[in-house]
Amino acid sequence: MIFSMKKQIGFLLILCAVMAPSLGRAFVERGAAVVRIMNKAAGKSQTVTIPVGRATEFEKLTMTVRSCKQTDPFQAENFHMFIEIDKKTEGRIFSGWMNRNEPGDNPLQNADYDVWLVKCE
Repeated sequence: MIFSMKKQIGFLLILCAVMAPSLGRAFVERGAAVVRIMNKAAGKSQTVTIPVGRATEFEKLTMTVRSCKQTDPFQAENFHMFIEIDKKTEGRIFSGWMNRNEPGDNPLQNADYDVWLVKCE
């Protein structure tokens, strides 16, 4: 009886160690991304809602959001999106993840445009 109890406790500890890293990574998939786009030449910014999976055009840009995720509602709020951005004159200028809570790590800093994730909805 004592030996089987030790086995059960050991099994639970191993299970907790394996599952713990994934517990903090729960996300809720959303249907649209809200992004802010800055046209540097004009000195103006605009907020645009882009449905997931649909190409959306804005001036010289064509943007397609492949995924927009929000952290679990019981955790600190954060948003992540995977976006592909094409510029009519240059082709694909960006493809990757953006994180709302790290605006300093904004990966798209084009000569003409900056794009930031505002939220997923």
